[in-house]
Parts: sequence; structure tokens; C-alpha cells
Amino acid sequence: MTIYGIRTCSTVGKARKFMRENNIEFDFVDYKVESVDEEKIHEWLKQIDIEVLFNTRGTKYRDLKLKELNLNDEEKIKWMAKENYLLKRPIIEYGNGRVHVAYNEEVYKKIFLSESKRVEKR
Repeated sequence: MTIYGIRTCSTVGKARKFMRENNIEFDFVDYKVESVDEEKIHEWLKQIDIEVLFNTRGTKYRDLKLKELNLNDEEKIKWMAKENYLLKRPIIEYGNGRVHVAYNEEVYKKIFLSESKRVEKR
């Protein structure tokens, strides 16, 4: 499992804390240290909609005035790769290449606790 985000983001912190408290091992990729490229973004977009991944609520989106540009999907991908802060977070890769975006404790319990139980049974 890999969690992508920003170490100082409170939502990412909640996700990391949930995993630690439930003894779920994970790697962490901090956008400030290691950026996510277009190839990885395209990989994620095979499973999730671009509107789920592209953060239009953050400060970076407003500061860059991207709403005014009326971006198409390829332009959004280029911007997300250039400015990883435009990616919603956390992004979690788990299982056999599956992807989940955002933090929701109840959803995490259903996905990750049942997932870890399946792994333990093997």
C-alpha cells in the first residue's frame, strides 16, 4: 500500500493515522519531496474519474486561476503533474493496483480492514 499526499495535510494525516492504528503497513510519498508524473496520473485515471482526482477546491487551483482557463482533461493532467497540489488527497494505492481517493473512516474500514483480513487468511 502506498499513500500519496503532503505530510502537513490534515486529511493525509488522518489516513496515515488510521493505517498505523490498524497495523496496516504503507509507504508514504510526499509531493513536496517526490513528485507524481503524468504516467502515474494516467495509471490512476484508468480507475477513477478525473473530476475525483483534480482538486478544484484548493488554494493552488484558485491561485493559478485555472477555472478561467476552462481546461480539457489532458490539460488538467499536465497541470496535476506540474503542480501536485492540484491532486486531491490522500490517494491510496492498494491491493492489486487499486486506487482510492480522499479520507472517509467508514469507507476505509470497509475497504482496508476487510482487505487486510483477506490478506491475513492466505
